[in-house]
Amino acid sequence: MNFGKTKPIEAVSVPPTAISPCTMKEILAQTSPISIIAFVETCIEEAHALRASDVHINPTETDVEARFRIDGVLQDRCTFKKTILPEIISRIKVLSNLRTDEHQAAQDGRFRMKLKDGSFVDIRVSITPTYYGENVVLRLLADHSSQFSLDMLGFNAADREKIELAIAQPYGMILATGPTGSGKTTSLYTLIKMLNKKEVSIITVEDPIEYAIAGITQIQINPRSNLTFATGLRSILRQDPNIIMVGEIRDTETANIAVNTALTGHLLLSTLHTNDSATTLPRLLDMGIDAYLVASTVNVAIGQRLVRKICEHCQESHVLTDAEKKNLLRTLPPRLKRTDFGDTFYRGACCKKCDQTGFKGRIGIYEVLVVSPAVREAILNRAPSTVIKEIAIKEGMTTMFEDGLIKAGEGKTTLAEVLRTINE
Repeated sequence: MNFGKTKPIEAVSVPPTAISPCTMKEILAQTSPISIIAFVETCIEEAHALRASDVHINPTETDVEARFRIDGVLQDRCTFKKTILPEIISRIKVLSNLRTDEHQAAQDGRFRMKLKDGSFVDIRVSITPTYYGENVVLRLLADHSSQFSLDMLGFNAADREKIELAIAQPYGMILATGPTGSGKTTSLYTLIKMLNKKEVSIITVEDPIEYAIAGITQIQINPRSNLTFATGLRSILRQDPNIIMVGEIRDTETANIAVNTALTGHLLLSTLHTNDSATTLPRLLDMGIDAYLVASTVNVAIGQRLVRKICEHCQESHVLTDAEKKNLLRTLPPRLKRTDFGDTFYRGACCKKCDQTGFKGRIGIYEVLVVSPAVREAILNRAPSTVIKEIAIKEGMTTMFEDGLIKAGEGKTTLAEVLRTINE
């Protein structure tokens, strides 16, 4: 969304240039005046090479900090003088087709850049005025989802089977839930690509469209022209779709249309911001949806988080200390016993391959709640999420915490990473 007198988001393609092989730090260390164009492009190249999802350029009182979000964690990359910040911001604004003379309003834009290896990366730009100057956040949208399957995302065999049965249904709702940055969009894109066949029509309403998918009609919402999730969903129904993806159910109007769409012979996929899968169902009731409609339409609710993967090059076993055992015991739910898990887990020793972090990449931890007859009965009785969760667990649902413990025991992530993510 744009504020003030800024232009609408418009993707601008950046032609390939002779990008310096230097790093950001090496460019900043040059005694001659640095090339702002080379600095911005090197920053993006470096972020992409390190698998960063975001680049933060934050002005402080005395200088500017450049930080990369790698595997969900912000890491400092370099610090430079504020004297070149206006030129860097102007360059980013030019690439994003934003107003270079506007410094007191937030602006959003987008551009595409060709990398040295010949691939392309889409960059979403957010510029906001702050006390110490304009702050920039670049979101790198490299389409890795085309490589993903449910197995690669981290779903276990039982959960994969539940999801495959749900997407095979001709109608109903499949909801992915979790906080911002928990991988919900990637999960939905993976499901959409599994469903993408010539004999079906798939239409999406997104904000923003993160990845273009061949054979699918994708609609970008635009509040300036009154194209919201709700109005977009209404217009989609006149386009004869079989499958619909709504980027997010944010309000009662969208929720009502989504539920009625799923009730009238469409398979609908969407996301909600809730803590876990069980909370999703009462959340829909809180948004004013009748209990019988929720019980009749929701097929599956997927709760998820992302945890960092242990670097496979420096993985080592680790026996829990007494303090770690006590910490785990305090976190375990009553139904689980400390003896259900061994004392040996794993961690990364830190090496050059993982930039001395011990982690490389991320994997999901999940819980897949199937709306069974017993769960439907609980919804109709407006039972709280705790009751719904207990029913699902009795019927065989593996919670996110348990899934995380299993993955930690298998050496895919660390116990500390699971506890950090669940506690957040």
